[in-house]
Parts: sequence; C-alpha cells; structure tokens
Amino acid sequence: MSSLRNVIVIGSGPAGLTAALYAARANLKPLVIEGLEAGGQLMLTTHVENFPGFTDGILGPDLMAQMRAQAERFGAEMTRGNVTAVDTSGPPFSVTTDAGVVQTRALIIATGASAKLLGLPSERKLMGRGVSTCATCDGFFFRGKPIAVIGGGDSALEEATFLTRFASHVTVIHRRDSLRACKVMQDRAFASDKISFEWNTEVLEVQDGGTGGVTGVALRNLKTGAEKVLPIDGLFVAIGHTPNTALFKGQLATDENGYLTTNHGARTSVRGVFACGDVQDHVYRQAITAAGSGCMAAIDVERYLENQESQHA
Repeated sequence: MSSLRNVIVIGSGPAGLTAALYAARANLKPLVIEGLEAGGQLMLTTHVENFPGFTDGILGPDLMAQMRAQAERFGAEMTRGNVTAVDTSGPPFSVTTDAGVVQTRALIIATGASAKLLGLPSERKLMGRGVSTCATCDGFFFRGKPIAVIGGGDSALEEATFLTRFASHVTVIHRRDSLRACKVMQDRAFASDKISFEWNTEVLEVQDGGTGGVTGVALRNLKTGAEKVLPIDGLFVAIGHTPNTALFKGQLATDENGYLTTNHGARTSVRGVFACGDVQDHVYRQAITAAGSGCMAAIDVERYLENQESQHA
C-alpha cells in the first residue's frame, strides 16, 4: 500500500462499496478497509427483495459480493484489515490498521451501525432464519404468520405496527410494565386488534424445534417467575442500534445518539472527512439509501480533492 492515498473508505457495506465504486471510476484509486465484519449487516440477511434491479431478489452475501467485485473492477483496492485508530487532525489523515499506518488526503467513513441484540446464542444462530432486526427488510416473509417484536420504544412499536400488514398477529415483548414510546405510537399499537403485549417479560431462548427456523420463544415473567413458550414464526429484535463511531469520539461531531452529523451532502464537521450509510443515518437504515449516500460521499470527495488541487496550483 502506498504511503499517501487519495481516499480511504472505512467500511464495506452498501455505503462503503458504492463510495468505492464511484471513487474508483473517478480514478481516485480508493483503498477500502473492510473491517472484521466485511459486507456489513447484509451479510446477516438471507434474502434481499427490495434492492432495485433484482426481480427475484438476491441473497444478502451475494449482493455484497457483486458490489465488491464491481468496485474492484474499476480499481478499488480492498484490504481485510481492522481499523484500530483514526487521526482526523490532518489532512493528511492517518488510519491505523493491524498492518500499520496509512495516510490519506480524504476519508470516507462507512462503518455502519450495529443492531443491539439480546445476546442469546439461539438468537445469533437463527439470525436471518426467522430472527431479524429490520421489519421493512423482512416483514414480507411472514405473511399470515404469528410473530413477536422485542422492545418498548418508538422503533419497536413502529415495527410492530408495520408488521401488522403481513403477520397474522404481533406480540410485543417488553421487560417493563410501561412503554417508552411516544403517546401517538402507543395509542396506535393499543388500538390495533392484531397487536398484544407480554409485559414484564424476558426472552430466555429462541426455539427452532429442530427445523432450522424460528418456531417459538421461551419467556419468563420477571415479576412472577412463570415460564411459558410463545409459538411464533418470526422474532424481530427492536431494542435500538449503536452507531460504530467509537474510533471518532472527540474528533467528529455527533448527534445525541452518537451518529455522525453530516451536512451539504456527506460532509462531517472536519473538512476532508465524509460519512455515509448507517453511521450517519438512523432514520431509513436501508441498503438502497446507504448506497445512495455512498455515491454522495464519493462525489463530495472528488470535488473536495479538485478544490484542493486548484488552490495549490
């Protein structure tokens, strides 16, 4: 790897790979540091049916493989290194990986966000096989089937309400006896005859009955200690997301939830540093919107570098 790059992309989900594609086509020869979880959250998605251009849908890992190959075709360089430190006090900016330090004239951050999970081995095992963290991505697969949503905030009730379009019934499982969601969301959920609640309840295990797909959840009431099994075909975990921004703490501006703030496209609070995808978008969280913001980031980088060159000409 050369000592000074035009642009480094940190992250290899839809946002990072789209940014790499556009930067490569602009002849910027981007370096993409894929990270430990190369491909992002789509690597956990079995079937993607809402990405334009794939009439019959496509497996999440296959979509990411195609996006990666397309970026490489135009000259993007990929490395599996994991970023351990970033210094945005440049330019040039310094990115430290397991393999050493590399410097760059511009930086695109596409580190994404991680869905908060319950931490159960059965939950991880059945992720993409009945366990999901995205109702708009996977709700369609549960048409006419009973499902459950875990959580008590706005996102949980929003997902539960959305899922009533498909599911035969939605059970909201919440550890407390009251919801954190806003009153409008609560009223909407309480008014639905397709939503019921399991209060003061925790999930002990996600069951598959030996089928390889979700068949139920083992529950325990936190007040009485009573245990039971709720038969369901799908489980949606909606207890929030954590943006992967620890590397940039104290260096880049974030909102109150830790997401990088961007303006005028993909520009962060530091000139020459850009952000795209779920690391700065907590509203839409879709592959297509992440890809779109990756395009914006690459075009912003191209214009930024052109301006830098004209100033030094």
